[in-house]
Amino acid sequence: MTANQEQLAWLIVVTVSLLYSAIDPVADRLTWFMEVLPVMIAIPLLLASHRSFPLTAVTIRVIALFALILIVGGHYTYADNPLFDWIQQEWDLARNHYDRLGHFVQGVVPAMLGRELLLRTSPLQRGKWLFFLLCCVSLAVSACYEFIEWWVAEINQQAAESFLGTQGDNWDTQWDMFLALSGSILSQLFLAKSQDRQLRSLLSR
Repeated sequence: MTANQEQLAWLIVVTVSLLYSAIDPVADRLTWFMEVLPVMIAIPLLLASHRSFPLTAVTIRVIALFALILIVGGHYTYADNPLFDWIQQEWDLARNHYDRLGHFVQGVVPAMLGRELLLRTSPLQRGKWLFFLLCCVSLAVSACYEFIEWWVAEINQQAAESFLGTQGDNWDTQWDMFLALSGSILSQLFLAKSQDRQLRSLLSR
């Protein structure tokens, strides 16, 4: 499968999943919309920039993975994900941890997308400073998302209950940001070399 074919396949999977998730979501329609809004924004942006600024397969894959996590979360809500309900019951956990997965990948995407953008458009080079700055970027994105959750809670308390998905955890915000930071660190450690190979191939065309 060529790079273009893979990207088309991801686009189809994400788009079909998004449309399907809109059919009778478990939560109210407003909660679904707020959860999947980043996907609705990302799809046209990626389509518009595809020819002028194509992204590596690694970056596209993590974006698609995050989009699917958001879509599933939008349909079921983060507190009532069926698969993670089973995990919660099987391991006698205090809460459904689907949102933990979402916030971990929320750290992966800014790290890998930011890494590609900075390496291609700025004087920054691979090394410790780039690693550190991308961790900061991921934390900043996570913090901004927590701001959005806070503002939603201030505007509409009922919608916030499903959107935030804190499930009574007083440390939910701290966990979210810690997991985003962890996602940023681990993705750079394990995906950077693959991304570098793909960047060399992409830029040599």
